[in-house]
Amino acid sequence: MTMTGHHRTPVSLLGLGSMGSALAEAFIDAGHPTTVWNRTSSKATPLVAKGAVHAHTIDEAVAASPLVIACLTTYDSTIEALEPAAATLKGRALVTLNSGSPAGARQMAAWALGQGARYLDGAIKNVPSAVGAEDTLLYYSGDNSVFDEFASTLRVLGGDTVYLGADPDLAALYEMAVGGTLLPALVGFFQGAAALQARGLTAASMVRFSVKWFEMINSVLPLFADEIDRGDYSKPASSVNLFLAGAAHDEELGKEANLDTQWHKPFHDLLKRAAEAGHGDHSISALTEILKNPGQTRRAAGWGSAAGY
Repeated sequence: MTMTGHHRTPVSLLGLGSMGSALAEAFIDAGHPTTVWNRTSSKATPLVAKGAVHAHTIDEAVAASPLVIACLTTYDSTIEALEPAAATLKGRALVTLNSGSPAGARQMAAWALGQGARYLDGAIKNVPSAVGAEDTLLYYSGDNSVFDEFASTLRVLGGDTVYLGADPDLAALYEMAVGGTLLPALVGFFQGAAALQARGLTAASMVRFSVKWFEMINSVLPLFADEIDRGDYSKPASSVNLFLAGAAHDEELGKEANLDTQWHKPFHDLLKRAAEAGHGDHSISALTEILKNPGQTRRAAGWGSAAGY
């Protein structure tokens, strides 16, 4: 049952953490009949006040709607929560929006299909407060008939809604591929904040400059992606050796500001291995080759050819 005219698809939302609650609120605000369920039932109270129906059992929640969206912590926790409603899932569209690996997504898809459900895996690339915004990105993979049928309903959660393909693990793969940048970037910012505070300065004073730095990084990603896809690292804007020379500066800052800089060591090791493998004068994006070949050591002559090796 899709949205036509004044009718809006009923939706059941399982899991009412900060993100799940934001998803449910977006559906309520858009006029979708919304049923909510959570292990801790008190989390449903604010949503019921906004117009949601509180299901006291997960089976009741699943039975209430043709579209069931689970926003629980992991794939394992989703399967565990849904077990009592397994029979009721038959014929319904199940969309999962949780963290996990591609292997976890494949396992989840196999379980859902085993119950007769139509399965779509998804990922939200933003914070709860951004749910429903035009530029909020969500991507999905799995049963394309589910995406086609409920695309207009799913776009309530974010205007930048993308279908990646039929493989059920693609959303989880892209989620992890893209998400790998988050923790290193944040730790770098936190180290900068600690260094400034060691001089009596505020973390807030660096935000504008950090934003500019992230914008610069954004601008060079297409260049790096092109180098990686072509396998040609021979025309570097910034070389591996340049980054390797800067490693000593990290240690100096750590000593001066009394910081724990141990988190840099794996990155410095990666740079050293890249230089030893013949990539010293190549683009920093050549680190991709070392990540693909963890045991790679220095090769014989041949690096720096037209192919970038």
